[in-house]
Amino acid sequence: MDYTLPRENRRYFKEPFGPLYSSVEDAMDVIRGRMVIAVGDMVTRNLLIAGITPDVAVIDGITMRSPCRETPLLSSRRIEVANPPGMLTGELIAALDEGVAASPVLVFVDGEEDLAVIPAVLAAPDGAVVLYGQPCEGVVALLVDAERKRKAEWLLSLFEKSDEVDHDF
Repeated sequence: MDYTLPRENRRYFKEPFGPLYSSVEDAMDVIRGRMVIAVGDMVTRNLLIAGITPDVAVIDGITMRSPCRETPLLSSRRIEVANPPGMLTGELIAALDEGVAASPVLVFVDGEEDLAVIPAVLAAPDGAVVLYGQPCEGVVALLVDAERKRKAEWLLSLFEKSDEVDHDF
């Protein structure tokens, strides 16, 4: 099943989904000792610099719409998926489920990984932390619990479902 975010619902994705920290280092109290899922090239890179290897990292080689010159190199098992902008593909969702079940995993997205936070929260066990960048502001660190999962389910309900698979973009 693929999901497409209608243009009129994009406004719900502008605000941070959780607590915003100025840097990965400022979020360390939330991160340490937990399963870590990182969404984004720079967040993953900054975690590695801070000495934390994410259990699951989702990257696309792009940062702020430009090629990322500092794409993190992880020796984790790699899963490649297609995920066009404005979508969540079944491929990406399955890769996150697989990564959480058998980490460490690097999910490399051909397309865009921005919306992967939603299925990452749904796949993560309670107590895990999902991190993603908030452009020009810092990093959002979501401590996964029942409330966050309900919010992720609500956000997913804003998408249109499709059984058609056409990832030529």
